[in-house]
Amino acid sequence: MLTRLPIVVPAEPDRPELAGPDHPIRQVTRQIAFEPGGWTAERRQKVAELFDGLAPDWHERDVAIRHDALLDALDRGGPFDPAAPCLELGSGIGAFTPDLRARFDHVVAADLSFEMLRRADDAGAPRALADSAALPLANAAAGTVVLVNMFLFPAEIDRVLRPDGVLVWVSVLGDRTPIYLSAEDVEAALPGDWEGTAAEAGWGTWAVFRRAPGR
Repeated sequence: MLTRLPIVVPAEPDRPELAGPDHPIRQVTRQIAFEPGGWTAERRQKVAELFDGLAPDWHERDVAIRHDALLDALDRGGPFDPAAPCLELGSGIGAFTPDLRARFDHVVAADLSFEMLRRADDAGAPRALADSAALPLANAAAGTVVLVNMFLFPAEIDRVLRPDGVLVWVSVLGDRTPIYLSAEDVEAALPGDWEGTAAEAGWGTWAVFRRAPGR
């Protein structure tokens, strides 16, 4: 079940139109989320090489409005347990890590790209080079998992989240984000029954999911 909240952070004009439904990486995103075997060793290597190459100029994308959706999710998608570990997947250069450090006591930022991690500022959070399809974490290790413009690996999210854990899914350019799934798609991809809250904010969209009661 998905509940939609009203918009409280209006969109500014001139949203970048980076990708539509036919963009190749959009199709890859769906394959990874929905198809068994969608994440291959070859694809993992290509994605790592792609983002390693983009890393030197990635900081140029970080403007304030790109944070609106995450901040709105943290404001209205709760409650969150600030004392439980927060795992940020696809953290890149760490642009959003300070937003999470302001809300959670313990944040770990992980990414597949070494060059992205190498360029991350010290935001008071340890960084980990990791494949999000096979995280080096115990079962139920995280209280909150945050994905901003990130591929969804549903089974691994289900594995590492605590029974009462929370998934935060953010697309900073909404449906024009290259790596994008709608809130409905995320809910459908996750194993078992989940409940979600979703909204638009600024240029972006967000959704927060919890396992349904009794799961």
